[in-house]
Amino acid sequence: MALSGRCCLLLAAGRLPARGAGFRSAATTASLKAEPAVDTSDNDVVAPAFTNRNPRNLEQLALARKERGWKTTWPRREFWHRLRLERTQHYVEAFVERCNGDVVVSASTREWAIKRHLYSPKGVTACKNLGRVMAQRCLEAGINFVNFKAVIPWERHCDSIQEFEKAMKEGGVVLQEPRRIYV
Repeated sequence: MALSGRCCLLLAAGRLPARGAGFRSAATTASLKAEPAVDTSDNDVVAPAFTNRNPRNLEQLALARKERGWKTTWPRREFWHRLRLERTQHYVEAFVERCNGDVVVSASTREWAIKRHLYSPKGVTACKNLGRVMAQRCLEAGINFVNFKAVIPWERHCDSIQEFEKAMKEGGVVLQEPRRIYV
């Protein structure tokens, strides 16, 4: 049975009682019962036992310990995430690793998805494009801060490393970790 336009408007306004099982308008249900007041005094109670399910939470708050290691260890291990750039004769590779040595994020000009867009898999433009890719992958992995100081000091002034560093900064990754907060 089709309803006319005027009848549908009256049903929507709640003036015409509907025929059929289980249909009530919002106006009739609101008038039947009043909502009791909600007690919010229990919202301020703090749970005595708290389990942190995010293992990187303390790192993001700059409260986690940084492993210092031995004074004679080089490169130093005092970081949460370290960015490492390795250049070989044929390729350029970049890694973000944790202080225990596990590689979290990596990119290389050996990967076909990167290699096919490059004229040469080594050189300044390859490092610049690899920096763009690494910045995107770091942000997708939730890594906003990395330590880039742990490179060989005499390689720091190379053009390709400077372009890689500039591309990482433009991509939104900060190349210095925040200072640890001692509580």
